[in-house]
Amino acid sequence: MVIHKTFADFVLFLYIHMAHADGEFHPLEEKEILLKIPKLFPGLSDMNAKLQSALTEYRAVAPASLPQLIRDTFNHFSTVKFAQKYKVYTDMYDIINADGKVDERETVALAALKEIIDLNAHQQ
Repeated sequence: MVIHKTFADFVLFLYIHMAHADGEFHPLEEKEILLKIPKLFPGLSDMNAKLQSALTEYRAVAPASLPQLIRDTFNHFSTVKFAQKYKVYTDMYDIINADGKVDERETVALAALKEIIDLNAHQQ
């Protein structure tokens, strides 16, 4: 299942997913995501609206569907270079550290994402 037309939209979805990995969307994680949005969407004037739209989209996906959606979407964007995908991974680390603590669920989610990125690297 693929629901994103652009890699930037998918990356924002991943940022939100990572921020929710510990069961809460901490205000400092939200702030960190808002700092990253201009790099994803240069020229965008309303970062908050973009984030709210992406949050609505994220919350509409059944949690059980998320791993397959993420895997399928990484495969869909197979032309995106490994270095760019790995940058997404490092950005996620910033997000889970934003609230000053890394929950075990966040560590597990980050490891799962790294595994997907590594698998895609071998397929390129």
